[in-house]
Amino acid sequence: MAHDKRMEVRAIENGTVIDHIPSESLFKIIDILRLDKEKNRITIGNNLESNRMGTKAIIKINERYCLPDEINRIALVAPMARVNIIKDYEVTEKLKVEVPRTVEGFVKCVNPQCITNHEPVPTAFQVLNGEEISLKCRYCEKITFQGQLEIIK
Repeated sequence: MAHDKRMEVRAIENGTVIDHIPSESLFKIIDILRLDKEKNRITIGNNLESNRMGTKAIIKINERYCLPDEINRIALVAPMARVNIIKDYEVTEKLKVEVPRTVEGFVKCVNPQCITNHEPVPTAFQVLNGEEISLKCRYCEKITFQGQLEIIK
């Protein structure tokens, strides 16, 4: 007896779907979007099969549309992610995440001696594009690599 191996994830009527997230970046995106505080229904899938990526993650947020700056923050940890806006069960917009040139106030500097880790000074970074996205601190000039990104809550 043959079994259908496809998995169904419930469609959302209105909201945002973030797809093609590297599995290792899922929880950073949850932090970036502060989904732990979200009151609407959220569907999260992780380590799903992907022909293009090997494994991937997906987030569906019912009745919420991500702001442009949130979408660009996602690009720091998942530059290949796709953001779809859903209205009446249909994709009405496909948004491309774009890596911002600067990042302020939501990523921690990895330098324990940086002023932002000791004084009430918001963090600020210049984004360096390369094989891996990295951030150069405006204050201490220490480089924070993509794998080291820690989201400030």
